[in-house]
Amino acid sequence: MHASEHSPHDFDAAYLGTPPWDTGRPQTAFRELADAGELRGRVLDVGCGTGEHALMAAALGLEAMGVDASPRAIRLAKTKADERGLPVRFVVWDALQLAALGERFDTVLDSGLYHVFDDTVRVRYVESLAFALPPGSRYFMLCFSESQPVAIGATIRCRCNL
Repeated sequence: MHASEHSPHDFDAAYLGTPPWDTGRPQTAFRELADAGELRGRVLDVGCGTGEHALMAAALGLEAMGVDASPRAIRLAKTKADERGLPVRFVVWDALQLAALGERFDTVLDSGLYHVFDDTVRVRYVESLAFALPPGSRYFMLCFSESQPVAIGATIRCRCNL
């Protein structure tokens, strides 16, 4: 099955166990960004899974929110936030409908969401992000690409000028 053919139900079912992408800690590249002070203002972890990146931002004292289409993942993320005493808002939400949130963010983290979409849906995703990212905001992506020869786990940094 091609990654873009996965439905939200497929991802929700993956959280019946521990999916291979859920390492239980922030991705190293995002941890390095956090340590370097690159996460600022209101932070959105889009496609947050069990919330490690939003939790990391909250632990830094930043206002953080995580959205994911998987209700199971969001329940796990909320449990982690409660256990760690961190004020993170986690919401079951479609990343293609960020405008409907009615919120804007200074930093958006995307760990593996962009690459699950095909080219057509990626255009819709970028349009959705445009509503959530005001001018001068930051979008950090960690993804795989068949067309960009970079090391696995490389971070692509995009400064959004919308």
